[in-house]
Amino acid sequence: MAGADEFSEIARLFRPLTGGAPGAFDLLDDAAVAPVRQGFDLVMSTDAMVEGVHFPAGEDPALVARKLVRVNLSDLAAKAAEPCGALLTVCWSPACGAEARAAFARGLGQDLLTFGLPLLGGDTSCTPGPLTVSLTVLGWVPEGRMVRRAGARAGEVVGVSGTIGDGALGLAAVRGEIADPDGDLAERLRLPNPRLDLRQALLAHASAAADVSDGLVADAGHIATASGVGVDLDLDRLPLSPAARDWLDAQPERAAALLRLAAGGDDYEVVASFPESPPNGFTAIGHIRSGSGVRVMAGGRELVVDRGGWRHL
Repeated sequence: MAGADEFSEIARLFRPLTGGAPGAFDLLDDAAVAPVRQGFDLVMSTDAMVEGVHFPAGEDPALVARKLVRVNLSDLAAKAAEPCGALLTVCWSPACGAEARAAFARGLGQDLLTFGLPLLGGDTSCTPGPLTVSLTVLGWVPEGRMVRRAGARAGEVVGVSGTIGDGALGLAAVRGEIADPDGDLAERLRLPNPRLDLRQALLAHASAAADVSDGLVADAGHIATASGVGVDLDLDRLPLSPAARDWLDAQPERAAALLRLAAGGDDYEVVASFPESPPNGFTAIGHIRSGSGVRVMAGGRELVVDRGGWRHL
């Protein structure tokens, strides 16, 4: 893919995804413009996904694109930001023929439309290695109000949204390690739901927050490190889906199984600290203390945590 073919494909596959956003310039320029919004800060975040690392080899390219949108929007959700645009970088592998590239664009367009996110620009290239994709998302938050990882204070309550552990179990289901008769766990892994619906609750109540991508224990640890505090988590209070609860009930060692759910990652919920009881949408699972690090309890005892979540290196 080079020369005129590259540009004609960009025009065919990706120009329709701009939604007519004036700052995208129909993808005919090599830069985009994000207009100033009085009284707001522009929040930026980016995540990459690599075939064989973040999604299985041979995965449906449309699902890859949709997950790319959603995991990046999860970062904005944890910042209490309202999405306003995205920049795409994609390096096609040798296996990505015209049909695969078109499927990727269809999936990308489907979720950009779902979440009201215009494509402002980006870059396409090729690689002799695996398919590699990255999205940079932009969002607005009231000036000075972005919810950071820093800000948690001793005595506050730790809350988490939604349910935890479905991402880890979804990966096990995709690998054929556990049963998933309804496909719910695999669906949760492949198409997580960014918690943009929590924006107002976070703005009104949260002192600090992070999205649960690396694992609840690890991401609570990110808050602890950034805030200069310690976190205590009670895994007996972990909110679980019916599928995760069924799996847990079948495990011989409950505490170890709870830790697996809390450290698995790919849930894309939000963990946050609150000066008082968490608002609707969150379950209280621990508290902030003086000190450092994360202590994890289950069954009335402290667990030894060798790995709190996903490691990128």
